[in-house]
Amino acid sequence: MRKEVLQIDKIEGPLIILSEVEDVSYGEIIDIIVEDNIIRKGKVVKIEKDKVLAEVFEGTSGLSTKNTRVRFTGSPLKIPLSKGILGRTFNGIGKAIDLDSPIISKEKYNINGRPINPVARVYPRDYINTGVSAIDCLMTLIRGQKLPIFSGNGLPHNELAVQIVKQAKIRGAEGGNFAIVFGAMGVRHDDADYFIKSFKESGVLERVVMYLNLADDPVIERISTPRCALTAAEYLAFEHDMHILVILTDMTSYCEALRELSAAREEVPSRKGYPGYMYSDLAGIYERAGQLKGKAGSITLLPILTMPNDDITHPIPDLTGFITEGQIVLGRELYQHNIYPPISVLPSLSRLMKDGIGEKYTREDHEDLANQIFSSYSKVQEIRDLAQIIGEDDLSETDKKYMEFGRKFEEDFLSQRKDENRSIEESLNLAWKLLSILPIEELDRVDPKIAEKYYGR
Repeated sequence: MRKEVLQIDKIEGPLIILSEVEDVSYGEIIDIIVEDNIIRKGKVVKIEKDKVLAEVFEGTSGLSTKNTRVRFTGSPLKIPLSKGILGRTFNGIGKAIDLDSPIISKEKYNINGRPINPVARVYPRDYINTGVSAIDCLMTLIRGQKLPIFSGNGLPHNELAVQIVKQAKIRGAEGGNFAIVFGAMGVRHDDADYFIKSFKESGVLERVVMYLNLADDPVIERISTPRCALTAAEYLAFEHDMHILVILTDMTSYCEALRELSAAREEVPSRKGYPGYMYSDLAGIYERAGQLKGKAGSITLLPILTMPNDDITHPIPDLTGFITEGQIVLGRELYQHNIYPPISVLPSLSRLMKDGIGEKYTREDHEDLANQIFSSYSKVQEIRDLAQIIGEDDLSETDKKYMEFGRKFEEDFLSQRKDENRSIEESLNLAWKLLSILPIEELDRVDPKIAEKYYGR
């Protein structure tokens, strides 16, 4: 039996406070019925004895403490799902916003899914080809992996996300069983239009499911957006055996919303005002990605976050790095030199890369080649520092070769057009071409047999 409360005790910003309420669950959805029978949705965010704190999705503007009824639905937020969600656009709580018909489904799915049990996981194997050389060759994205992109304000992470959506391919998923779930939180209207327009123009929209929460949408909706996206991904992956790439941007907006809600609940803050449970909250999102035993489908997660003040030690990237399996870092200095994508190679890594590359997956020289690129480019940074002190003309001939390698690596390998889709073979061959600038005796991270086969190609 549905319970109703006939009066609101107090309204504070987007929150309403109710008293003398029993048998209510945390996260339960409520219907707020105003005088003219217009229904707004809300969510229980705090319970204290017989008092309930709830946040209204559509905001509290125009609500009165009197003449307003609140009905408790007895269930959490659920969304209808079917294969018809492919090519559709929804808001942060799963409601269609593309002026098309609503999703018709016999079942509705609770968005508050649980992280995958480690015992039930299949170890990630096989790589995802993004068409971006720096990612494919040096920090390879593996199917079932969680690999975040650490960006900064003003850096082209949106463009990189769109490029990955357009170009991403999984080996063995050419039969229409590969799709992308795109969740955007707190984005501006022009960014949302850019995403939709880009996907339409490139012809990939029919295999993309979009969940958009705009900057002027309610904060509580922002909390639900990644959960709706991952619920849709779980449905497609584990009920329809599809391989799903989930892109979430921007997780910083999500964490800011989490902090705002925490302050409204008057909770004790932790680092930089964020709630102490932010780590477990983020883990509850990230750990829903992976592969399950007995299931053919997979979920690969690529969350994007903007580091406040480009600070990689900030709580959001810091906690994200603990939970996920590596990171792709975008560098402002490279961006200022007109290099796109401005991927800063040295602080970036993919911890699962070694298990999804090599002769069975990419090419036998891939691992040695990547190790040598990291080693040589690291030495380039040392020589550049030395050149600032003594001048480039006084460097040794070998050091000058390293300087040339560094310039060519950034201009030819890191930098590529936004519509340039390089195969893994093209990226590996280009890397060998650049390494061939260096004397062969400098390639100390490569097996001599491999160096003999590919050096100078």
